[in-house]
Amino acid sequence: MEARYNAAPSHLLPVVTGAKPDELQFFSWGLVPHWFTDLNSRSKPINARAETLLDKPSFRELITSKRCLVPANGFYEWRNTTAGKIPYRFLLQSEALFSFAGLWDTWADKQTGKVLNTFTIISTQAYELVKPTHDRMPVVLYPEMEDTWLTANKGYNKLRDLLQPFPAA
Repeated sequence: MEARYNAAPSHLLPVVTGAKPDELQFFSWGLVPHWFTDLNSRSKPINARAETLLDKPSFRELITSKRCLVPANGFYEWRNTTAGKIPYRFLLQSEALFSFAGLWDTWADKQTGKVLNTFTIISTQAYELVKPTHDRMPVVLYPEMEDTWLTANKGYNKLRDLLQPFPAA
């Protein structure tokens, strides 16, 4: 794949789902839950707060059944300044690929049959390197956490332990 440095909401981006863990799929960034009646009637969240996943109808069901990995090699956060917003890119010291924790769903238009696979990235409190730029950041998973994220059936408490800020070191 060619690198893409300006991924934005509604773009088709790579994901790996528990349903097809050996296949790279492309879903639209911005979650459309299967129960939406009109594709244009609501916002499509690009982020889901780890702390409130069980409180929101859009995420509550998905946390137990439709988790995904969103591969990346960095992420941007924007700092507000008097000169305007300035983007800051964060990546691992090794510049290696990693995965964000995400949720996905499939929406189908009952009139046309159009099917749309979408996802959202789970966010958490920022660690100390990101905090000066933004108070939130995506949940970055260690490689050894990825299989657990995709396949764990031990309830939300086991998963919640994975949704922590990535250490600055």
